[in-house]
Amino acid sequence: MAGRIRAEDIAAVKDRTSIVDVVRDHVTLRSAGVGSLKGLCPFHDEKTPSFTVRESAGTFHCFGCGEGGDVVAFVQKIDHLSFVEAVERLASRLGMELQREEGGAGGPEGGLGRRSRLVEAHRIAQEFYTDLLITSPDARAARDFLRQRDFNGAQCEPFGVGFSPRGGEDLARLLRGKGFSDEEMTLAGLVGRGARGIYDRFRGRLMWPIRDTSGDTIGFGARRIFDDDRIEAKYLNTTETTIYKKSQVLYGIDLAKRVISQGRQAVLVEGYTDVMAAHLSGVQSAVATCGTAFGVDHIKLLRRLMRDEPGLDPARIVFTFDGDTAGQKAAMKAFAEDQRWTAQSFVAVAADGMDPCDLRIRKGADAVKTLVDDAVPMFEFAVRTLIARCDLGTAEGRVQAMKVVAPVINSVKDPSLRPEYQRTVAGWIGVGVEQLADQMRRAGTLKAPEDGPHRRDADAPEPSAAELAAAYPMPDLRDPLVNAEAQLLQVVLQYPNAVPPDLYDTVPPDAFVAPAHRAVFDAMRSVVVSEGMTLAQWVDGVTQQAPLAAQPLVSALSVATLPTSIDPATGGPDQRYVDSLVARVREVSLTRQIADAMSWMRRLSSDPDADPGQVRQVGTQLQDLQRQLAILREGVN
Repeated sequence: MAGRIRAEDIAAVKDRTSIVDVVRDHVTLRSAGVGSLKGLCPFHDEKTPSFTVRESAGTFHCFGCGEGGDVVAFVQKIDHLSFVEAVERLASRLGMELQREEGGAGGPEGGLGRRSRLVEAHRIAQEFYTDLLITSPDARAARDFLRQRDFNGAQCEPFGVGFSPRGGEDLARLLRGKGFSDEEMTLAGLVGRGARGIYDRFRGRLMWPIRDTSGDTIGFGARRIFDDDRIEAKYLNTTETTIYKKSQVLYGIDLAKRVISQGRQAVLVEGYTDVMAAHLSGVQSAVATCGTAFGVDHIKLLRRLMRDEPGLDPARIVFTFDGDTAGQKAAMKAFAEDQRWTAQSFVAVAADGMDPCDLRIRKGADAVKTLVDDAVPMFEFAVRTLIARCDLGTAEGRVQAMKVVAPVINSVKDPSLRPEYQRTVAGWIGVGVEQLADQMRRAGTLKAPEDGPHRRDADAPEPSAAELAAAYPMPDLRDPLVNAEAQLLQVVLQYPNAVPPDLYDTVPPDAFVAPAHRAVFDAMRSVVVSEGMTLAQWVDGVTQQAPLAAQPLVSALSVATLPTSIDPATGGPDQRYVDSLVARVREVSLTRQIADAMSWMRRLSSDPDADPGQVRQVGTQLQDLQRQLAILREGVN
């Protein structure tokens, strides 16, 4: 039975993994000073980026919600994994085989974490379905479906399109042969359970693998292609599982994420074939929802990738909708959420209501690109959709039109655009500008629903950042002394070679005013620095030695930007700056010791039975401390 992963293998995984590369699968990062990168936090909704990554230290920290740690912690949090599962995923990314200690805690999964098992089952299923699409005679209807939509085998390959056999137990038998239990197959959503045992959930359908941002297959979308299919639903998707949450995933995001990040544009289409058609037409930022409406979690995902934040040129999100009533309803729902974006939202609807797949078939790839390029602002589409429902030929209809569009105009994010929109919409309705302005003064704005609290999986064992922070009050950086303490700890963590070698001898832990700072410094003193230790290993060692409640502060200090320039000659901060911080903290310690000694001396002086030798000893100690303080202050000045 397999045991625990060897400690040296865990260390090797951390050393060989770029935390920036891992984070960039989920967050678009930009430079935030020497050695630091910044982006929108994936763990809470924010408009201004406060999520910071430092490659050299191998750590991340969000100064908004407090989440932080190393690359393993990031994978744990982003994918709701156990520590072992996160290490396994990173090792798989490296192509590294992990060794396990004999006699450790193993399990029926051979040491492989539950999530990893479910992902592996999906990988096998995808390869199985993809092979059958090419080789199985039963898959002819599926191949014909794809050819009718102008997709050949080579074009389907990047999307992993496949075919599920009609037999009913083929995949279940294959997975059993690979060592998967019935429970695992059921938890993965790949099989169902009936009176006669388990059966393949997908039977005789055209299959699209649904992948997360890192490229792992976590679910499937399946289209009906046989008339005698007992399940009448045209599309059948994987049910909610521990690894597949339809409200948090977008089909095609694995292929589109880099283009979305580089171009700061995302195109939302309605179906799997639309994503394929768009990508093959040169619109490689296209994605689609998976059997659910576009919602808040989808917005958060795209905002992180597009760097949708104030201070930058607006990103661009283009929605393609059918021209029918359902398409208009979907567009209006998207507009109701528009206030969550800094991005500019657009709507693309083909003149004859064709979706991107049909448009590519009938008019070619250039027509799909033109559709996206010619998208109209979401505001215009929303207002015209609302006005179209009113009878503008009557006074009552025009009044109703003003009432429904007034909150829309009031909700335009850029106030400078509202007067122009007001004049334009008044012309569309056929009323005076002042009439519409009066209605706008009495109307409110469109409000997006409030987010609920950020939730973790119920079985996630680790406490939240807020729970951890409760154990140590956050240091108040408005206090100049506490601020100096924080800067000194930043220097020690980020540039350990820049601090004096006698730091731990001359600065005791109780020199730090903030308890959290004291805990971090004490952890630093406990780490044995070995020859060749990397910065990431140093930070990791401090994190491991720090109390659990202080570990988020370690990650924060390891990525925070120092308020000083970096000397290009040494690669570290100016030595005078470092020495001044050490002196400031030492001065506090000496001042406190002097105050204690003077208090002790006063108590001894008032005690007639005091030992004269003890009085002399305390007096000598007091003079020595005062001399040290004077020398320290003279050196600073």
